[in-house]
Amino acid sequence: MLEDLGGRSEYGLSGLNREDLPDQPFYLLRQWLDDAVNAKVVEPSAMCLSTVAEGRPSSRMVLLRGLDANGLTLFTNYLSRKGSELDQSPYASLCFWWGPLERQVRVEGVVEKTSAAESDAYFASRPRDSQLASAASPQSQAISGREEVEREMYKLSNLQPKQILRPAHWGGYRLKPDAFEFWQGGRARLHDRFRYEAAAQGWEISRLAP
Repeated sequence: MLEDLGGRSEYGLSGLNREDLPDQPFYLLRQWLDDAVNAKVVEPSAMCLSTVAEGRPSSRMVLLRGLDANGLTLFTNYLSRKGSELDQSPYASLCFWWGPLERQVRVEGVVEKTSAAESDAYFASRPRDSQLASAASPQSQAISGREEVEREMYKLSNLQPKQILRPAHWGGYRLKPDAFEFWQGGRARLHDRFRYEAAAQGWEISRLAP
């Protein structure tokens, strides 16, 4: 029963009006991200990445690591399930949810790998333990236990005592959006929803029914 899951929440912190929307959806996404950071939302850059392979969708939480007019960037193991599925179909969607702000953003588009130089720069910026874990873990593969990855991390640390080099199977993806949807919770389930769709000249904006 739904009642057993905590019932229903009533929204209504604020509204979202057409006249307040910028022409570029990237500006609004940046503003909402900043609002989530200032509100101290846990993991404000967390987003659900959904991919499709053979007609079956799969989703997982990842972290946004870059945002500009070229798209949204994340980093991962290219040999993971998400990497394999993106090889099969480069189309994906992202979804942010900031509960305390009653906001959701959906982003859709095509995904491409970042350059090796960009992946190298981000990998070099990570803490050493994170570098070791990323390089040693056969992400998404079945393992005998946590100790298997820990042993590989230890071996790699001894082999590369000064600097951990980015492995070829690890790097970035950039989703280049062709659609955004911004959702602001509203009273009586009259939520405000606006969709941006890429057009020949800029972006077309539509209000969607809640």
